[in-house]
Amino acid sequence: MDLSQTQFTISAAKVEDCPLDSHSEVAFAGRSNAGKSSAINALTRQSKLARISKTPGRTRLINFFQVAENCYLVDLPGYGFAQVPLAVKEKWQTELERYLRQRQALSGIVLLSDVRHPLKDFDRMMVNWAVQSELPVLLLLTKADKLKRGAAQTAMLQVRKTLAECPGVQVQLFSALRQLGLETARQVINNWLVSDHSSERQTLRKP
Repeated sequence: MDLSQTQFTISAAKVEDCPLDSHSEVAFAGRSNAGKSSAINALTRQSKLARISKTPGRTRLINFFQVAENCYLVDLPGYGFAQVPLAVKEKWQTELERYLRQRQALSGIVLLSDVRHPLKDFDRMMVNWAVQSELPVLLLLTKADKLKRGAAQTAMLQVRKTLAECPGVQVQLFSALRQLGLETARQVINNWLVSDHSSERQTLRKP
């Protein structure tokens, strides 16, 4: 599946507005300053597919990008950093949780975490939820270009050790700037999009 053919489709304010034709989705999640938009653009070889802002927290909707017929990449609202009213932040969190629990087409989660400050509370919450739901996770330790190679490798090994007992979780260094980890991530995403995991997890989610 050619990720470079990905096109923006729709922004959904709530789960009910999500595409009805989706058979397989890979969701991108992470704190608002983790580099989700940069990762999506790098993975799809498009510089302006996902909007990048100097102000973290601009993604306030569930954004769908169609890779192929019935297959989507999904950019979820960033979490925890955006300077917005509490009521707005709570609404984001509610819709995020509804999407993760109710969206049967969800085949995997790409979780982005700054390699300099990995496994914050939100990251751990996402990993724990995915493990409980038997949903695979690719944890990309972003901004690896900000550390020396040895320090980045040490950070990755520590995160892998911490998550060693979490089935279905892969951990990789990632840098959109230096093109680090792109091919591995593309391969994982392609495998998820062409696999049908949803029927196996229907009983694991709350209606």
